[in-house]
Amino acid sequence: MTLFVDASVLVAILAGEAEADTLADRIEAEQVRLCSAVSVWESVTALCRSHSLAIPTARTAVRRFLTAGEFEFATIGEQEFEIAADGYARYGKGRHPASLNMGDCFAYACAKSRGAKLLFKGLDFSLMYIEPAF
Repeated sequence: MTLFVDASVLVAILAGEAEADTLADRIEAEQVRLCSAVSVWESVTALCRSHSLAIPTARTAVRRFLTAGEFEFATIGEQEFEIAADGYARYGKGRHPASLNMGDCFAYACAKSRGAKLLFKGLDFSLMYIEPAF
């Protein structure tokens, strides 16, 4: 199965949060692991903002993790835009209790367009009608 890993999971693992080992095991169990430029950018900025890492340090940590985990970058094109826009219309902030932001909408779109499971941390995606990977 293919797994798209949301930024929330990358941050949880790299920051050593309580669920880090369980999330890492879940990633390890899949042969195809995906991320996107948006989810990687969101991970780097979250590590800088929430964990006070310098941008080069956060960037290097994320890159090393992705390389070690043999992640593939999912391209974002017109199909992903359409799915993300539909996701925002249905589940976006101010529209639905899930309150998806831009990064969430594109994680949802990348997973959906590839028939991948979405691995995430938190409640936002769990309020939607999608099958979680965890």
